Amino acid sequence: MPLVRIDHSDARTNPTEIATAIHDAIVSVYGIPERDRFQVITSRPATTIIAEDAGLGFERTDPVIIQIFTQRGRATEQKQRLYAAIADALEPVGVAPQDVFIGYVENGAEDWSFGFGRAQYLTGELAVPGA
Repeated sequence: MPLVRIDHSDARTNPTEIATAIHDAIVSVYGIPERDRFQVITSRPATTIIAEDAGLGFERTDPVIIQIFTQRGRATEQKQRLYAAIADALEPVGVAPQDVFIGYVENGAEDWSFGFGRAQYLTGELAVPGA
């Protein structure tokens, strides 16, 4: 159950396509249910997004910043497949691979509440992914 935050410039006119491409990549690589979709999409002025190359020697043109919050436990190789799948899925909707920036944050069952002020993974209302 990833929570995905997507920030992009207001020059991009297809936020739903971008969000769907990201979700489809996560479903494909992680095998989560199709309706296990939690995304926050924010369009902002391009001047409010700063994403340089970190010394890798390339230029970004219109970055899409993706933050993935999910339960810990996935292997490094699976995460790397996810990063590649997201970049591949975004290219057909107009996001160049060098413009894809992903931050990945892991946490535990105790860190989620899906409503009603309860931690449903802890109460047993939801099964812990991968358990």
